[in-house]
Amino acid sequence: MSNLRGKRLVLGVCGSIAAYKAVDLASQLTHAHAQVDVIMTAAAQRFVSALTFQAVTGRPVYKELWQSGDTGQLPSHIAHIGLAESADLLVIAPITAHTLAKLAQGMADDLLTVSALAAACPLLLAPAMDGNMFDHPATQANIQTLQSRGAHLVQPESGPLASGLSGTGRLPETAILLGHIRRVLGLDGELAGQKLVVTAGGTREALDPVRYLGNRSSGKQGYAIAQAALDAGARVVLISSAQHLPAPVGAQLVRVESAESMRRAVLEHVDGAAALVMAAAVADYRPRQVAQKKIKKAAAALRLDLTRTDDILLAVKAQRQASGYPVIVVGFAAESENLLENASGKLQSKSLDLLVANDITAPDAGFAVDNNRVVVLDADGGLQRIELSSKASIGASIVQRVGSLLA
Repeated sequence: MSNLRGKRLVLGVCGSIAAYKAVDLASQLTHAHAQVDVIMTAAAQRFVSALTFQAVTGRPVYKELWQSGDTGQLPSHIAHIGLAESADLLVIAPITAHTLAKLAQGMADDLLTVSALAAACPLLLAPAMDGNMFDHPATQANIQTLQSRGAHLVQPESGPLASGLSGTGRLPETAILLGHIRRVLGLDGELAGQKLVVTAGGTREALDPVRYLGNRSSGKQGYAIAQAALDAGARVVLISSAQHLPAPVGAQLVRVESAESMRRAVLEHVDGAAALVMAAAVADYRPRQVAQKKIKKAAAALRLDLTRTDDILLAVKAQRQASGYPVIVVGFAAESENLLENASGKLQSKSLDLLVANDITAPDAGFAVDNNRVVVLDADGGLQRIELSSKASIGASIVQRVGSLLA
């Protein structure tokens, strides 16, 4: 989680049964090498102890406006200024209807609300409440007021609530909260305002109503690139055939299945795009005819008549020559032999700015795992080898190269 490293976050926790989820959030942020200072309201301390947060963050927990931490010392000469002045982000998760109302009215009667008014950093609010409280017009009006002032909102989820009722008011799980935090932290990143289109996953070419021809691509590398682009502030369109991966928070997800549906989606969304990163494993062939009914097991052998799919990158090349978009195009090549020779040929024939090549015969990298090793070729003949690394790290490296080319 690269854009969390070294960041200073203030995590406000209000009195909700969902406060237990804030413990995991504080823990995950700390493991991502962020510095987390927790402010608890008096009501929050009835649900979770301050010692729990101190244990997972390794830092004092602040509870009182006039006295904070185990030593009884204020974090500076004025507590709310000391906590708020150097924070990169103030997150209140969960925030109750009561605290939303106080912030909307500019009330400041405890350390959390005083810090919120004093903070110059972005404010991210994750409401959690029971019954019909979230949908109440007063709560909605308070949220709209805060958003009009620049606050960011994590929409609560719908489902069973603590009271036994069902409705909107559940605090999302940690992964979703982390995604929103990364999104807000990245808003001023090096790619802020730039549109990036990323493709991911292996296409499925229908054979009959049951079967398809596919490949082993999981989509993990493409999703890692999309997340890295969001971390850098880009507006991301993720065109994906991956079936079981959660989309990064903030990405516009366009679901596709076949090579043809991916081709149409790519040509539509690259209009005005700063970059296209074509990480998907697109089928080269598809059945010439799709059976309308399930093919029954009858003969000893089955012969398939295949035909070539349209080459998406060649179509992008033609559209780019006509419109100028996308400005940068990054291709991928998965090879089992002659890695550099084949990759170089693809780079030139499709007029790519970068090509990311990986050897699919490597036993510890490639398909369906979290690590990879790649070679990045550029149009000027440069070559960069990235040894075995996480796909998240490789994704960040690719996005950095795209940013450099755009700059």
